[in-house]
Amino acid sequence: MARTGRLTRRATHAQGAGRSGLGSLIESSAVNSAGDALVTVALAGTLFFGLDVNQARGQVALYLVVTMAPFALVAPLIGPALDRARHVRRYAISSTFVVRALLCWAMASALPHGDQVTFLPAAFGVLVLSKAFGVLRAAVTPRVLPDEITLVTANARSAFAGLIAASITAPVAAGLVWLIGADWVLRIGTVVFLLGIVFTMRLPRSVDVPDAEPSPENGDPQTGEAEGEDAPGGDAARPKARHWRTLPRVGPVVAEAMQANAVLRAFSGFLILYLAFLLRQERFDPVSNNVALGMLAASAGAGGLIGTALGVWMKARAPRLIVFATLASVTAVAAVSAAFFGLWAALAVALAAGLGQVLGKLSMDAVVQHEIGEEMRSSTFAVSETLHQLVWVLGGLAGLGMSIVADGRVALAIVSAALAVSLGLLLSRSAGTRRRARRRRAPQRSSTIKDAHPEMHT
Repeated sequence: MARTGRLTRRATHAQGAGRSGLGSLIESSAVNSAGDALVTVALAGTLFFGLDVNQARGQVALYLVVTMAPFALVAPLIGPALDRARHVRRYAISSTFVVRALLCWAMASALPHGDQVTFLPAAFGVLVLSKAFGVLRAAVTPRVLPDEITLVTANARSAFAGLIAASITAPVAAGLVWLIGADWVLRIGTVVFLLGIVFTMRLPRSVDVPDAEPSPENGDPQTGEAEGEDAPGGDAARPKARHWRTLPRVGPVVAEAMQANAVLRAFSGFLILYLAFLLRQERFDPVSNNVALGMLAASAGAGGLIGTALGVWMKARAPRLIVFATLASVTAVAAVSAAFFGLWAALAVALAAGLGQVLGKLSMDAVVQHEIGEEMRSSTFAVSETLHQLVWVLGGLAGLGMSIVADGRVALAIVSAALAVSLGLLLSRSAGTRRRARRRRAPQRSSTIKDAHPEMHT
């Protein structure tokens, strides 16, 4: 056990990550994913496997709507609040662990008595704080980035640690649900979340940015750029930008990455819930329904691991290109799986969806971290997380409805066509953005040439 711990710590602290503080952030991400996995498995045992198919479908739909409706209202407030708390980020991250630990204990107490008044608000709180942790982790990553590692590699390491932790924790939690019940799994989640505080408080003080206001003459003291210059992120990097208008002000590069990831996230939500209910209703010989569900979960997890490994390997030299290539690949796999639908096709498209969601998210995070200034980064990530969570829920609700009326071949044909249309629209919009940028640069180059060689124009 001690040897495993030393090897794990050596991996998380490699290439200067231990010196810069990235290693502690990676470890806190792993603890966060382990806690989230415990909560997810406990809820799945209550809402999905504990009921027949029709009851489970209604319970899952109710859970999605009840938790996401208030999240859509609360989430836009998270980013501005976290931007204002830049000087206490370590304590903000720690507080997400503390409050989730208390909410897990509340859910554990409410579960045996069927107390929905306590259970659903607590589940909503855990969801919001899990997203708040993701926003803070992404905003803090550039502050602890060593010179030896790129942004996407750092994001990939955090995601990889989280996936490994969740992959180990989820089957253990499933066994514990069967042995001791979902309420005790939630109590174990309380302990895991409290453990996250230890790793969070090991982060260096450099993650707490001084709460300084930029002057109009000097621009942002954190970036050292004047307000009129081309700072990363354009208008989004300016302090005067209104936080609730983050999305329209992020610039075309970030907006395109967000939209492409929204498509991938909606596809993931659709696929997970559609295939989960399809595999409960239909038998795919020679395996049973539960074995098929286990294979589906394993394929999605393997896709996430492969996507994370690719993120590390590609070094994120062109994160914008990676996002569009990922969407194109997922579209192709969905179309082929629709033509040859069966158990293996379902597993292949689940693997592609897991890979696409993770790889696209890693690349989009790198785009935001590179393009958006520090003073607006948390707001941008909060808007991004809100958008992606909402489209995941909408995709999931569509998957629930489609599982009633359409078989796998028809459902995947429809969704692959939707993916192809979305990809075409995004590519045409991106091409138009590049053409407009070239037209704007052309007069500037012409005037520069005239100024440098006036004799040529006399």
